[in-house]
Amino acid sequence: MSRIVDASIKDTDDSIRPQTLDDYVGQSELKENIRVFIKAAKMRDEVLDHTLLYGPPGLGKTTLAYIISHEMGANIRVASGPAIEKPGDLAAILSTLEEGDILFIDEIHRIPRYIEEILYPAMEDFTLDIVIPNQDGTSRNLRIDLPPFTLVGATTRVGDISAPLRDRFGIVSKLNYYSDEELFQIIKRTSRVLNMPISDDAAMELARRSRKTPRIANRLFKRVRDFSLVNEMDEIDRDTTVHSLNRLKVDNNGLDQIDIEYLESLITKFNGGPVGAQTIATSIGEEVTTIEDVVEPFLMQEGFVKRTPRGRIATEKAYKHLNIEHDN
Repeated sequence: MSRIVDASIKDTDDSIRPQTLDDYVGQSELKENIRVFIKAAKMRDEVLDHTLLYGPPGLGKTTLAYIISHEMGANIRVASGPAIEKPGDLAAILSTLEEGDILFIDEIHRIPRYIEEILYPAMEDFTLDIVIPNQDGTSRNLRIDLPPFTLVGATTRVGDISAPLRDRFGIVSKLNYYSDEELFQIIKRTSRVLNMPISDDAAMELARRSRKTPRIANRLFKRVRDFSLVNEMDEIDRDTTVHSLNRLKVDNNGLDQIDIEYLESLITKFNGGPVGAQTIATSIGEEVTTIEDVVEPFLMQEGFVKRTPRGRIATEKAYKHLNIEHDN
């Protein structure tokens, strides 16, 4: 089932993407550190150290990669870990880099281990080692010098990155969930960029239901804008926002239909747990990867569910949210 609150689904609208660190809202400490690293690299007339950005989906890792390229005055080349299936795929990307380029690899944890080995000398020594087969069945190694470049990797699963690759990043930064006030600022900026005014109380209502994630906040804003335009409104107000989000089945805490089904199953079918993710997934007809990667992180972040060695357990907050009496 497609979910409007699924932060792993990326949007294609780049018009609302901030271009500079000054325009980027949130992640204050990380942002200021990157500002220092960029300034120092430019003072040394060197490329920025290789940078690894990690955290839940939708928090702005890709946006930061583009901002880094803009602040460094460099071109950015974009690749995706799942699309790099053969050593030749990565070699082709590396061999086209120019001096100072930013190479952004999204979902870098999904690069196969045997392909990672090509990255090691490229990141450390700016060299590319290629094995060329000969006609007699033997092979020879060819070493190509690469121009200095910066690799920016993004991942939602930093633990899945091998230690040798992770150790080659000079800058490792985690992105955290956003506060309602930060999301409020992002929504107000999006309304200006898209030329659709929104009242302050409507923007705050939207922020509270956006699961602490900018990508979801912007997506919900666009759908609320649709309702407002159809109703021939010049500004998005709170009543329209509440009505629209209720139509979209996004409740006061940002939970959608699948979240509710998860909690109801955990409480009514399994007495609140403990129970395994696979069992819950089967009971509501979802893939276990969807449960673990998309549904559970926010429910745990917000304290609706606890993960224990024996399985998932519904908290008192989950019972109250569903108006189900909890027999302690």
